[in-house]
Amino acid sequence: MTTPTMALSEFSALARRIEDEIARVIVGQRAVLRGVLIGVILGRHVLLEGVPGLGKTMLIRTLADVLALRFSRIQFTPDLMPADIIGTDILEETEEGRRAFRFRPGPVFANLVLADEINRATPKTQSALLEAMQEQTVTVGGQRYPLEAPFFVMATQNPLEMEGTYPLPEAQLDRFLFKLNVAYPSAAELVQIMNLTTGAQQPQAQPVATAEQVLGLRQLALNTPIASHVTEYVARLVVATQPQDASAPDLVRRYVAVGASPRGAQALVLGAKVNALLEGRYNVAFDDVKAIAADALRHRLILKYEAQGDGIDADQIIAELLARVRA
Repeated sequence: MTTPTMALSEFSALARRIEDEIARVIVGQRAVLRGVLIGVILGRHVLLEGVPGLGKTMLIRTLADVLALRFSRIQFTPDLMPADIIGTDILEETEEGRRAFRFRPGPVFANLVLADEINRATPKTQSALLEAMQEQTVTVGGQRYPLEAPFFVMATQNPLEMEGTYPLPEAQLDRFLFKLNVAYPSAAELVQIMNLTTGAQQPQAQPVATAEQVLGLRQLALNTPIASHVTEYVARLVVATQPQDASAPDLVRRYVAVGASPRGAQALVLGAKVNALLEGRYNVAFDDVKAIAADALRHRLILKYEAQGDGIDADQIIAELLARVRA
């Protein structure tokens, strides 16, 4: 598939149409929608965390409709096996009467894969996604099968119900560009939700973009320049998440066991590039980094047990970092 060139004005107009069309179905959650859209544009994976009933699955399904992408939903459960995700070789009889193995693709062979309640599957099954997320390929029986671009995984998890769940390993968490917290709607938003969803006619999003256009958005985003003083700020910010570093604030030294990886720095740079474009600018500012810092870093900080005991979460530590690290 050839990737078309795209001007900044086209980028902004198309991104606005995508956001507005999704907003016809999804009430509120504009910050979450912005984070998901950044992930889609970059072709990176996003983890959405929130209690049941907040519209996480509906948001992702609506996104697939708006972008006219091949969509696949995988409901993660403890009995789900790796072959249920990536596919398997099956023995079939050929036209010549012989028996031969044929690969039957699993639901991961789609453009947009919804991994619903991803922390309910066993580690063995969770790891089946790792190759697909990192390499965009699947290996079965020693044979590698490429996944069609664009490809991204949108995963959801419930932060409250821990019985029968398996926390995602840090290696897999690190492969998500963003972790987005889905909050409760306000009273006014709840009224809108009830008005939209309790009548005979349900809102339905219409396609406003294609897979080829999504790749065009990505190409412009990746080619967006970023000044050296902004990348240096990103580097200082990520280094300051390491508790053993001299630049780490007291809150980091006290509550962080392991700080962000280099993938965290990459996520900050890439996310800031797209945020600048979505704001109609072709230059990346410090504010673009700050706007996506919590989404890019909250799942990359491994906190000590003392943090939970003292009621300190990753977002509070990131806010302290942004206040202390000089831009």
